[in-house]
Amino acid sequence: MTRRYFGTDGIRGQSNKFPMTPDLAMRVGIAVGTIFRRGHHRHRVVIGKDTRLSGYMLENALVAGFTAAGLDVFLLGPIPTPAVAMLTRSLRADIGVMISASHNPFADNGIKLFGPDGYKLSDEIEQQIEALLDDDIYAQLAPAHEIGRAKRVEGDIYRYIEFVKRTLPRDVTLHGLRVAIDCANGAAYKVAPAALWELGAEVVTIGNTPNGTNINLDCGSTHPAALQKKLHEVRADIGIALDGDADRVIIVDENGTIVDGDQLMAAIAETWAQDQILKGDGIVATVMSNLGLERFLSDKGLTLARTKVGDRYVVEHMRQHNFNVGGEQSGHIVLSDFGTTGDGLVAALQILACVKRTGKTVSEICHRFEPVPQLLRNVRFSGGKPLEDATVKQAIADAESELARNGRLVIRPSGTEPLIRVMAEGDDREQVERIVNELVSVIGSVRSEAA
Repeated sequence: MTRRYFGTDGIRGQSNKFPMTPDLAMRVGIAVGTIFRRGHHRHRVVIGKDTRLSGYMLENALVAGFTAAGLDVFLLGPIPTPAVAMLTRSLRADIGVMISASHNPFADNGIKLFGPDGYKLSDEIEQQIEALLDDDIYAQLAPAHEIGRAKRVEGDIYRYIEFVKRTLPRDVTLHGLRVAIDCANGAAYKVAPAALWELGAEVVTIGNTPNGTNINLDCGSTHPAALQKKLHEVRADIGIALDGDADRVIIVDENGTIVDGDQLMAAIAETWAQDQILKGDGIVATVMSNLGLERFLSDKGLTLARTKVGDRYVVEHMRQHNFNVGGEQSGHIVLSDFGTTGDGLVAALQILACVKRTGKTVSEICHRFEPVPQLLRNVRFSGGKPLEDATVKQAIADAESELARNGRLVIRPSGTEPLIRVMAEGDDREQVERIVNELVSVIGSVRSEAA
C-alpha cells in the first residue's frame, strides 16, 4: 500500500503545508481516536510537544480531533519524545502523541504516535489510519454526551525526571563530574539539566532558551560545534548534545572529539556484556552503522543485527529477538530495559555510569574502534523513481560488486524528504569517495540535483 501521510517516523512536513496542516491534524485525532476507542471506559490520550512555534497550532487541532472522537486529552507541554512513550504507559493512556520534527529545522513539524504499550504504531495500524483519513472521517464522531475533555498536566514532567534518575545504577552518583549539555532549544530544555543536577553533577547548560524558532538552530546533536566550544570554555568532563525532541544524543569527550551512536552502542554493549546483562548476545543497528562497529563486536564474540533505517525497525527487531541494546549511528540509542524508544538522556547516563565506575575518561570509554572510511551524500529529486532507471541499476550493481570483499554500499530513499541517500564504506577511502561520487552523478543525471 502506497503511503500518503506516514513516513519512517510518523507524519512529517513543513508547517501549514500538506500534510502538516491543522485540518489534517484534527482528522488524525479523529481517526486515531476512532481506532483506539475500545471498550466502555473513559479513553485518554497524552500529547507532548517540542518547542516549535507550530506546536500550539497542531496541539489544538489534535485536541479538537481527539475530543470529537470521544477521548479525554492530557496535555503535557514541552517534553521529550521518550517521556511521552513512558507516560502513555504510566497514565494508562490509550494513545500517546508527540508533536515534533525531531532534528529538523523549526519550520517543519511532525506527529509521532504511540500505542498503549508505549511503542510506536505498526505499519498495519498506520495503514488503518491512512484509510480512515481518506474516508468520511466525520461519520466517526462521538455523540454529544460522549465528547472528551482536555486538561493541561505540566507537573507530569517530574515523573519523567524521576524515571530517568532511576536508570543510573544505584551505586553511582555524578558528584565530581562537570557536564556540559546542549538541549537544542528543544523539548528537554527543562528536564535534562534538572535530572543531571539532581544526580549530583555540576551542570553547564546551553540551548535552553527556546523562542519557538530557534530549535536545532546551530545547536544540538546535528550542530555540536557550539557544545564543543562550551566544553573547552568550562573544561567539562563530558558534553551531551540532544536533538529537538531528545530521543537522540551525540557525546563530546573531554578533548572535544565527537562520539556518534555507533561508538556509544559499542561502549554500552561491551560494558553490559561484561556485567552479564546484555541480551541477544549482541546489538541491533541499521544498515547505516559503520562496518567498524560490526568488526569490533565480532572480535568480542558479539553479533550485529542490521535493520532498515528508522528506530522503529530497530525496536521491532529487538522485541522479536530479545535484544536490549540497539540504535542508530545518528544517536538514537534504544535500551529496552528502560524504555520503548530512543532516549538520549538515558543513553548518556549509561556512559556516565561507565566513567564513574571505571575512573576512566570519556575518550577512553567511548572510542572502542576505528571506523572504516564512510561517505554519505544526498541526491535531491523532484519526481519520479530514479532508483528504477536501468542506468542507475547497473551503476549500483557495478559498485556493489567492486565493494563486495572490503566494504558495503547502501542506497535508499529518505523516509522524510525527497532525497536519495548514497552511502558507501570500505577500507580504501579513495575507492569509497570515487564510488559515491560516481553514483551521485549517475542518479543526478536522471532527474535530480546533488544536495
